[in-house]
Amino acid sequence: MKEWWVQVGLLSVPLLAVYLHIPPPKLSPALLSWRSSGAYFTYKDQNIFYRDSTGAVGSSDVVVLLHGFPTSSYDWYKIWEGLTQRFHRVIALDFVGFGFSDKPRPHRYSIFEQASIVEGLVHHLGLRHQRINLLSHDYGDTVAQELLHRSLQPLMLWLLFFLSRTLTRLLPCHSELFFFRLGAVFGPYTQPSQAEYWDMHRPLHNNRFLFSILQYINQRKKHRDRWVGALMSTSVPLHLIYGPLDPVNPHPEFLQLYKKVLPMSTVSVLDDHISHYPQLEDPTGFLNAYLNFINSF
Repeated sequence: MKEWWVQVGLLSVPLLAVYLHIPPPKLSPALLSWRSSGAYFTYKDQNIFYRDSTGAVGSSDVVVLLHGFPTSSYDWYKIWEGLTQRFHRVIALDFVGFGFSDKPRPHRYSIFEQASIVEGLVHHLGLRHQRINLLSHDYGDTVAQELLHRSLQPLMLWLLFFLSRTLTRLLPCHSELFFFRLGAVFGPYTQPSQAEYWDMHRPLHNNRFLFSILQYINQRKKHRDRWVGALMSTSVPLHLIYGPLDPVNPHPEFLQLYKKVLPMSTVSVLDDHISHYPQLEDPTGFLNAYLNFINSF
């Protein structure tokens, strides 16, 4: 009789083949609308999805939105209109491997590549010499930190904003949590509806190798000095919008450490029941906090 692991292996091969050919779930009208209002540009043969909306008349300000893991640019849909009332250009992209962007496999996903893709998009849109505001969340925070490091050479960044996981890996006891159930990182009173929940998951369908993207956790450890050092060395204004119920960055330890390490940063703390996705859980409070920061300059 064959070893049990050989039998499991033989059984798993056809199952994996079937799984890899399961057609993607049908997109909701909301996601279809999001995709149809966007466009693609090419970065090293990869098609990268982005949205670019022209907004406020009389303003020249541009904001680029960087989403988190494991979701997409759709994370910003609740505040998109509000941002267009303040900024001349509101731009968001799906990082490679996420959302409607290409999901190559095998592929060595890296924060450095994602940062280069953001730079590529800025160049593609003719904004290379434009002052850029960055609004980032979760995985996007680390991409923003790499962009900030590069700006110490010269890339034109002015206002850098982090919400939630800005100082990842600074807490000695902090362990990275990968939530397949996104409801686990929402507050008890701000859970997404079933339709919203599935809209967050559907763009993930075509990337069945998310573990390769998870290498960013090891990259954070390896390049901690580079990315945290960029935060500590910059003269760029920083602002944190924080949900106290965030299980990834527990209160009050995270906030205390953040203020200690980055005393020059300003902070907005939302209501006690807001968790890891404040732009979705409390879009009004989040938007007000961000615009108050922007308008203070």
